[in-house]
Amino acid sequence: MRPEPGAQAAAAGLRASRADRERVIELLKAVFAQGRLARDEFDTRIGQALASRTYGELAAVTAGIPVELTAAPPGRPPVRARRRIPFNTAVTGGACMAVLVNVGMVAALLSRSPVAVVLFVVFSVIGVILAIGAMITAR
Repeated sequence: MRPEPGAQAAAAGLRASRADRERVIELLKAVFAQGRLARDEFDTRIGQALASRTYGELAAVTAGIPVELTAAPPGRPPVRARRRIPFNTAVTGGACMAVLVNVGMVAALLSRSPVAVVLFVVFSVIGVILAIGAMITAR
C-alpha cells in the first residue's frame, strides 16, 4: 500500500535528523563501492546529503538509485564497548604492588648489591605508575 500523494508531499517537508543524513551517506558509500556512482557524482551527492534539512531534500539525493538498494541500507557492525576494570580490582592490584615493593626492597637491601637496589627501584616505580594508571582508568 502506497501513501497518498498529499501525504508524501507533507512528509517531504518534515525535517530530517542527523541519523537520517548518516543513513543516506552510508547508502551512498555502499552504492559507490558497488561501482554504481562515479567519484564526482558521489562527492556531489555527499555534499547534498550533508546540506539536506528535509526528507524531500534527502529523497532528491537518492534519486536514480535502484529501489532495492534504498529500501535496505547497509547495517553497521556493532561497536564493541571497552571493558572496564572494576575499581576494587584495581585497588587490590595496587595494594599487592605495594606489598611486593616492600618485600623486594628488603630482599635487595639484604643482598647488599647496589645494582639490585637500583634495578628494584626502577621496576618498582614502573609498577606503581601502572597500578595508579589502572585505578584512574577504573574510575
